Amino acid sequence: MARAISSHGASDGASDGERHVVDRIGWLRAAVLGANDGIVSTASLIIGVAAASAPGADQTSAIVIAGTAGLVAGAMSMAAGEYVSVSAQADTENAELARERRELVDDPGGELAELAAIYVARGVDQATATTVAAQLMAKDALGAHARDELDIPLGARARPVQAAFASAASFTVGAALPLLTVFVVSPGLLVWAVGIGSLLFLALLGAIGARTGGAIVWRGTVRVTFWGAFAMAATAAIGKLIGGAV
Repeated sequence: MARAISSHGASDGASDGERHVVDRIGWLRAAVLGANDGIVSTASLIIGVAAASAPGADQTSAIVIAGTAGLVAGAMSMAAGEYVSVSAQADTENAELARERRELVDDPGGELAELAAIYVARGVDQATATTVAAQLMAKDALGAHARDELDIPLGARARPVQAAFASAASFTVGAALPLLTVFVVSPGLLVWAVGIGSLLFLALLGAIGARTGGAIVWRGTVRVTFWGAFAMAATAAIGKLIGGAV
């Protein structure tokens, strides 16, 4: 059951002073996705309802109710979706590890040869690869195969509850930003204030996410801001269209 060769295991032995971005990928993805969705969906909802209102009408109460409902529903949806998704990943990992554990019991020699072959494919000579494989298996056979054969570092396995809480919390924080804007601006300026404020928040989020992940800052900022602006503009247009027809 040889798999594609991965270099993830290289970071396992990194010194305490050497931090790799891959160590942050799991929680960073969930947090950025949650906050981005919170800002975009809630801001779009508020702008859509405001754009659908008759000119001069004060729909603050309806907007607050819609925005709050969107915040709660979105946070719960993010938590549930992330939990289900990461749980499926965790189930797959557990099944693979159980299968590997059985194979280590049934055919330890074959598993040793399989692990050595992985190191040979990476450029290690046969004798050294066999020695390294034997030493690693003597210390932690399952961990060695999980890391180098299955690409499942045991210290970085899927954590459904952690991912669910991270997504829900970040969504709530992101959604609260455009929702709070409703309370500090006049109804006539609401669409513009929520739109501009949300784009600024999205730009900051994109920059922070790119910086934390070690990516190009301006590219992450532009990408997040563009799609956020597109979503809000589309919702405003639809709200205006429906508001005029109803």
